[in-house]
Amino acid sequence: MAGGVKTKELVFAGPRRIEIEEHLAPTLTGAQVLVQTWVSAISAGTELLLYRGEAPPDMQADGNLPALAGTLAFPLHYGYSAVGEVIALGPAASAELLGRTVFAFHPHASQFPAAADELFPLPPDLPPEAGLFLPNMETAINFLHDGAPLAGERVVVFGQGVVGLLTTALLARTPLGTLITVDPDPVRRAISLEFGAGKSLAPSELEGLAEQADLSYELTGDAQALDQAISVTGFEGRVVLGSWYGTKQASLNLGGRFHRSRIRLLSSQVSTIASTLTGRWDKRRRLEFALQMVRAIEPARLITHRFPIERAAEAYALLDTHREHVLQVVLTYDS
Repeated sequence: MAGGVKTKELVFAGPRRIEIEEHLAPTLTGAQVLVQTWVSAISAGTELLLYRGEAPPDMQADGNLPALAGTLAFPLHYGYSAVGEVIALGPAASAELLGRTVFAFHPHASQFPAAADELFPLPPDLPPEAGLFLPNMETAINFLHDGAPLAGERVVVFGQGVVGLLTTALLARTPLGTLITVDPDPVRRAISLEFGAGKSLAPSELEGLAEQADLSYELTGDAQALDQAISVTGFEGRVVLGSWYGTKQASLNLGGRFHRSRIRLLSSQVSTIASTLTGRWDKRRRLEFALQMVRAIEPARLITHRFPIERAAEAYALLDTHREHVLQVVLTYDS
């Protein structure tokens, strides 16, 4: 039904090997729709692990997302933040979807078929690039749900990449005692203060902390930062581990005060919702709240680089080698 139009799809062909494949646009069946992608966002965490070949190849990509079925073995189609327009309908699809701007958890591709329940319609007045931040905002919300910060608590956030900055912005909207962020990059520390941190320190400045934290977040992907998060957390405090290390090993110092401090290490991952919340929260509700926070925080200002999909290899190489100058990288597509 799409004639001779070809779809461009990004492929992780091997460690540090990005290729662009071309296929004929699919024929739609049933209630499927065809989405023309306008922009998609690269994750500087998960996707960089994939790019470097540091993800476990036998691990399922994401069992909760139909578009990410399969394992993380090469060759691999991946990506989970795409915004575009519904341009064609299957024979049983609702006519109301035609022309709608939608968000989808989908690998990087210029066009893709999807079921209606796999799409999240976006308000007409929301800039497409703003919609790209729904997954990272949802992740930050999940961190707050899992860490459960209390009024007056002292909170430290390690890592001020995109997810760390969004977590900081959400935490700044709660009545904490103190909110301190940690990052080696002075540019990110300056943005962190704009996003609501009371202080933003380099890792070398941590010894100057006057009081231990009630709650710490490790969002760097660096095991050394996890050790530091444990070291600044007080008796019976919580450390939320939001980073994914892939195949990298974490060496921790658990022989000192950690053993006697009853510190809780909490794994937080956005694919699921904590069982204590599932009676009231589902994926749709969390995404709707993420959209509210995207409007309030306006994270599209964190976009530092844009590349057409044909130059995607350059985008990943930039993230791999110059992360101190990069926040959000976006791929663009000709309609």
